[in-house]
Amino acid sequence: MRSQTFYRAETDYVFAGDNAKPRWQGTMLTDHIKPAAVRAGIGRIGWHTLRHTYSTLLHEFGAPLAVQKELLRHSDIQTTMNVYTQAVSATKRQAAEKVQSILFGKKGA
Repeated sequence: MRSQTFYRAETDYVFAGDNAKPRWQGTMLTDHIKPAAVRAGIGRIGWHTLRHTYSTLLHEFGAPLAVQKELLRHSDIQTTMNVYTQAVSATKRQAAEKVQSILFGKKGA
């Protein structure tokens, strides 16, 4: 994709406008991010969707809650824990399999 843009340097912005500066966030979302999400089969997304995804990935990668809170710029850690962060399906499945193994003596725990 980088080969298809005029601004190819590592230091250039991904969504640079004609002046090599970042485009307005509404333009980036409407012209680039939303169409890319539809093409990828993700469906409709917005900036808030990306914030929730970022929070969930931080959690999945083991970032401490205080770090997640700071990176998301939340004033209350409860917002980070109870609103933004979700468990990833593979992790939920692994946890359920461990419980099943303990309860029913299945191998693989």
